[in-house]
Amino acid sequence: MSQEEDVIIIGSGPAGHTAAIYTARANLRPLMFEGFYAGGVAGGQLMTTTEVENFPGFPEGVSGPDLMASIRQQSERFGTRILTQDVEAVDFSVRPFKITSDGKDYLAKAVIISTGASAQYLGLASEKRLMNRGVSACATCDGALPPFRNKDLVVIGGGDSAMEEAMYLTRFASKVSIVHRRDELRASKIMGERAKENGKIEFLLSTVVEEVLGGEMVEGVRLKNLKTGDVWDKPIAGFFLGIGHVPNTKIFEGKLDMDDKGYLRTKGRSTFTSVEGVFAAGDVQDSVYRQAITAAGSGCQAAIDAERWLSEQ
Repeated sequence: MSQEEDVIIIGSGPAGHTAAIYTARANLRPLMFEGFYAGGVAGGQLMTTTEVENFPGFPEGVSGPDLMASIRQQSERFGTRILTQDVEAVDFSVRPFKITSDGKDYLAKAVIISTGASAQYLGLASEKRLMNRGVSACATCDGALPPFRNKDLVVIGGGDSAMEEAMYLTRFASKVSIVHRRDELRASKIMGERAKENGKIEFLLSTVVEEVLGGEMVEGVRLKNLKTGDVWDKPIAGFFLGIGHVPNTKIFEGKLDMDDKGYLRTKGRSTFTSVEGVFAAGDVQDSVYRQAITAAGSGCQAAIDAERWLSEQ
């Protein structure tokens, strides 16, 4: 059994490292489990993002991995201790809280959860190969980039997320095609109507993607109509996923309150979860904004909440 830590942080994206910077500067000596949660890599979804142009302080833009490397370096500068391990189990029923990783138990007075969320993909080999080379799961992050301006793009999905992605992309694209496997949209009536009223959007319903085409960059998509069986190639410059995100909360099931999609519930405008002393920050509790800057902001909030809560104990 290890010594009792003031704060343990689970997750290493912008939320986790911002929380670490703030708690470290408050002399709480945070211990971080870097893990492989969002996007399957330490550092979260930014590690799979080529160009970030909307994070303040980088007027020329910065690559996702470079941004995370800088944030991590700043975090370590103030004394954050980082273990590149996954957390296997948690016990929030007793204090100090118990965190199990690599077969060892760690104790903490407070815990900040920042395991993020993972975008859902179709699972195609070609989709994975062309990731960040025309394939994206974040229109807000990538839609304004030069490769997509005044080009034909596709958005996969039929829910509100897909409608939002498509409408956002019409600001830059010449045309956006929404590809959905069902014969009607799953989106709310108002979102569906807005998309249908947009002259730059076309709908390819009862249609699935068989392959994303391209060498160095996305050049097209192979589609199949489920009703007719017709297969054809459609030239495009960008392939955007709008089929949702899954919060990385499996190990917290039954331990913390979640909504019906698995996002951790936080109280009011705070980062307090349903267990006092356990805080949540970033995409793991945010199904709306899902941006690096909002994740970092909530990491700051979680650190301040944790510091104040600890001082009251």
